[in-house]
Formats: sequence, structure tokens, C-alpha cells
Amino acid sequence: MRKHTIVALVQDRPGVLSRVAGLVRRRGYNIESLAVGHSEQPGISRMTIVVESDHIEQVVKQLYRLIEVIKVSDVSDDPTVEREMVVLKLHVPAATRHELVSMCSVFESKIVDVGTNTMIIEMTGTPSKVENFIEVVRPYGIKEMMRTGRIAMVRGARGHNAEQYVENNGNGATVPTLN
Repeated sequence: MRKHTIVALVQDRPGVLSRVAGLVRRRGYNIESLAVGHSEQPGISRMTIVVESDHIEQVVKQLYRLIEVIKVSDVSDDPTVEREMVVLKLHVPAATRHELVSMCSVFESKIVDVGTNTMIIEMTGTPSKVENFIEVVRPYGIKEMMRTGRIAMVRGARGHNAEQYVENNGNGATVPTLN
């Protein structure tokens, strides 16, 4: 099976995330990561879903059946910019702290908190760079870890510009169009 990155524009309404996740689950696919946030257009959110499947076109077709879904694309084969963030709490006694500080510099990560025997580090990069960083710091002893999941945007002029999916409601406000 192959990992696919799906980008979707959805109306910013309660329950949309649950309906999307439920639809993917009912089809028997595991969501490896799911990131959702506001887009450049009020009332529209952007989702990045990473799913492992050989039949991704079925997932895309099913997502279009949800009323709140405006646009869906499998961007796995497109040139994209992908990012992920990880926040790690590591066990770091004072004697090994300088090593970890040097490593953070190499990976362009940021130390956001220092305790007596712990450090919390934030790192943002491509999913593979984040994975590499985790493996390099694992010997220090990971006490806690949180990853955001992948976010993706298609390079160049082609993409998911949310503005083209809204219309003026006559009162000067814009509202998402239905598919």
C-alpha cells in the first residue's frame, strides 16, 4: 500500500472533522495524520489527510459526497511543500545538555523550555527530517512527544485557493459555495 496526501477545502462548520474522519474509517482506511486549520478565506478550512491506500480515488469520491466538502485533491504526485512539527520532552541531565544544544543547532530546532533534568524542543521540517531528528534524540530518553501531522501545499500557481469557492451573499459578506 502507498501513502497518499489528500488536501481538502471544507466549510468551517461544527462536525465536519468528525464526518470526514468517520467516512475514511468506514471505508476501512487508517488515517496516518490529519491536520486542519483556517484557510485564507473566512468560513473555509483546509485539511491535510495522510492515508495509506491503493484505491485513494474511492476516498476522494466519497469525500465529495459530504455536503460541507468544497474541493478535494490527491496531491501525492504533485510538487508540494510539506511540513510537520514535533515537540519533544527529553531527559537531559546537565552533563549531556551541551551535546543536545549542538544537535538542535544542526537540525534548526528550538529549545523552548529547560528544567532541572529535562528539555522541551520544538522542531519543524519535512516529515522525513522530523523523523530523522526523533531518531537522533531518542537515545537521550523521550519522556513525551507530540507530532502535528503533515500539512501540504502544492507548489506554483496551481493549488487550492479558497477564495474561488466563495460568493458574495449580497450583504457584503462572503459565504462558501456548495459543491
